[in-house]
Amino acid sequence: MKVGWRFADGSDSIPRPELGKIGRMKRYIMNRVACCLVWGLLCTGPLSADEPFTYAPVRDFFQLPDGLGLGACTGVDVDSQGRIYLLHRGKHPIVCLDPSGRFIRSWGDDCIVTPHGLRIDRNDHVWVTDIGNHQVFQFSSNGERKVTFGKAGTAGNGIDEFNQPTDVAFGARGEIYVADGYGNSRIVKFTPQGGFLGSWGKAGKGAGQFDTPHAIVVDRQERVIVGDRENDRLQVFNANGELLAIWTGFAPFGLARDREDNLFIADGRANKILQLDDTGKVIASWGSEGPGVGQFQLPHMLATDRCGDLYVGEIKGQRFQKFARQGAPR
Repeated sequence: MKVGWRFADGSDSIPRPELGKIGRMKRYIMNRVACCLVWGLLCTGPLSADEPFTYAPVRDFFQLPDGLGLGACTGVDVDSQGRIYLLHRGKHPIVCLDPSGRFIRSWGDDCIVTPHGLRIDRNDHVWVTDIGNHQVFQFSSNGERKVTFGKAGTAGNGIDEFNQPTDVAFGARGEIYVADGYGNSRIVKFTPQGGFLGSWGKAGKGAGQFDTPHAIVVDRQERVIVGDRENDRLQVFNANGELLAIWTGFAPFGLARDREDNLFIADGRANKILQLDDTGKVIASWGSEGPGVGQFQLPHMLATDRCGDLYVGEIKGQRFQKFARQGAPR
């Protein structure tokens, strides 16, 4: 994209003979100012919303083939192409759909025992945590298994072991954070290549301790936000595991961030979705317990797409729902 002034004859510059040295300098400055103004408008935006969002459920969005029934729906995420990945406890546990909700492919029976969390990284790799096998898998978008962390069927607390890991998050430089959740109550950090960088946390109710670190995200400030589910709180850390804040008042089963870094919680006990501001205050809440459209039966994990729409998986409801953000550009 070429940015600058344009004149009536369609040109974007004046022939040099008509400009002296001072004129050329003025011309250069004007072009630079215009360039900065235009790119500033294109590339900047608010880090978080000043007002709460509203959503409307999208009926009959997910189109699954005959014979592919959903079990407990535990994880969901959306890649850079808008493809939607569903994780459930049934046959073909990983299901890939196109942006309109139509089925593309499914896989995972050969290695996943009890699926729990699903995340997409910046390279569109699909990461799945398996609490039955005590492992974390990385797949390509086509379903090819690329990387495996942990020892199959073996629970442990070593640097290459997990005990029912629940979720995965990614740092600004590709670092991998694993919520090693039900058994070890810790966060484990790895390099992008899988090298061990450290861990923090232990079982308990004190600051920096966990009772089921169930979900994890990393925001633009490189804060590591952990859903400390059974302690009914979020704990916020820096990238080295130093505690920054504790936000209370909800049961964070699932966590998701949108493109503007707004934070959403699936509160499985309240059967609600919550929107939080940058300080952990709830600024919007919707949903109630029930099987109806827009209601929830234990919402577990959730995700956002490029339009800000939400996708929510339910354990007891055994379904996924899509919610369209109202007023968002399509």
